[in-house]
Amino acid sequence: MNDLHSDERVFATPDGVRLARMDDVEDNKARGFVLQMRAGRFHGFVVRRGNRVHGYVDRCPHMGLPLAQKLDDYLVPGGAHIACSWHAALFRVEDGQCVGGPCNGQRLTSWPVHVDAGMIVTGLGDGAPG
Repeated sequence: MNDLHSDERVFATPDGVRLARMDDVEDNKARGFVLQMRAGRFHGFVVRRGNRVHGYVDRCPHMGLPLAQKLDDYLVPGGAHIACSWHAALFRVEDGQCVGGPCNGQRLTSWPVHVDAGMIVTGLGDGAPG
């Protein structure tokens, strides 16, 4: 790695980063993103629900591990909940609240994302919830 970038893990991103086209994430599916910034590397994922997206930092509150062991495998079959593949914790897609497993009562760290002109973009955009 060159001197301009850190290998440290960071837990937020700047606003306005264009991640992908909305059509690149199937409805009721999730997609992970890794962004390299000067301060370090950010790991997050986005869940699509119709015309909305919900973003979270890819880190389980129970052990601090990434949620998915396989690429983009963040949801239970059918997409009803986000799942930690290590310890089977379940989280609501809409707010990241743990509803089952070893971190019951905790929640995922939100990653503000929104849709702008068909693109998934970091930040709240017009101020609407991501």
